[in-house]
Amino acid sequence: MKSKFVIAAAVAAVAWSVPAVAQEYTKGTVKEVKADEEKVTVVHEELKNLDMPAMTMVFNVADPAILDGLSAGDAIEFVADRVRGKLTITDVK
Repeated sequence: MKSKFVIAAAVAAVAWSVPAVAQEYTKGTVKEVKADEEKVTVVHEELKNLDMPAMTMVFNVADPAILDGLSAGDAIEFVADRVRGKLTITDVK
């Protein structure tokens, strides 16, 4: 019984020591913002995590606040992923 506890503690310690996977930002340029639809069109470089070539596409946003201050022509770096089956920007810097 004691060995099960020791093993569980060791597994927990290893899990907590593994760093979180860093988000990969992609460079792009805002082409259009549709705040009322919570969408943004971006001309972007390759999205490696989604295995997509560079192109222009419309993204949903995970949080409408992401659109605050964005306007056509802005250079951005962003993280995109599939959220509930839709291509979604989850972070912008």
